[in-house]
Amino acid sequence: MHRKLVFAIFFFTASLPLFPQVAPAATLSTLPQWSFGAAFSTFNLDLGRGQLLGSAAWIDYTLNGMPPRLRGLCIELEARDLRWDRPLTERALRVDGAGGGVIYKYAGFSNIHPYAKYTEELTNVDYLVPRRRHQRANQSRTDTSIGGGIEFKAFRSVWVRAEYEYQYLPNFFITRKNSPVGAPLDPQGFTVGATYYLGHVHGAQR
Repeated sequence: MHRKLVFAIFFFTASLPLFPQVAPAATLSTLPQWSFGAAFSTFNLDLGRGQLLGSAAWIDYTLNGMPPRLRGLCIELEARDLRWDRPLTERALRVDGAGGGVIYKYAGFSNIHPYAKYTEELTNVDYLVPRRRHQRANQSRTDTSIGGGIEFKAFRSVWVRAEYEYQYLPNFFITRKNSPVGAPLDPQGFTVGATYYLGHVHGAQR
């Protein structure tokens, strides 16, 4: 169910340029080459109960010289640290990771950027061993993340970002009820923050 939702978001966002009603044919907003942002994140880690809260940060580099339908394609570097508000019975103590990938921001609207993204990240998980509440363990995995969201213009070069993200961590070795050792984890969560563009987003001819 969640995978279908994520792929639906990705497909819808990436296909926006195919609809001629979205923006006048003669104009398309040009994204500045560099932008960076910071945010608050909340994730269900698929490990124990409850949510973990934390922070995230990213840097986007817009690729120049792309065909009109690919304008808005960026390289994104992202880092996240989740460690707050965990229940005492929660198995996950801290999750942090960093990586990169591609993000496509549709810039056909003047004050809104729908976007979709795909990243690969190295994620580190600290947790309590089941039935050994005082024994801590640690595992690191390369995870695949797919997500999408919207940026709204707040003022000048500052845009508010709201995002949903689904992650897949393979072969996470922990015994869970009704799950075998080595079962994958499927964390998912929401991020809300702000992006600052180094230069104004302005209208330009196709």
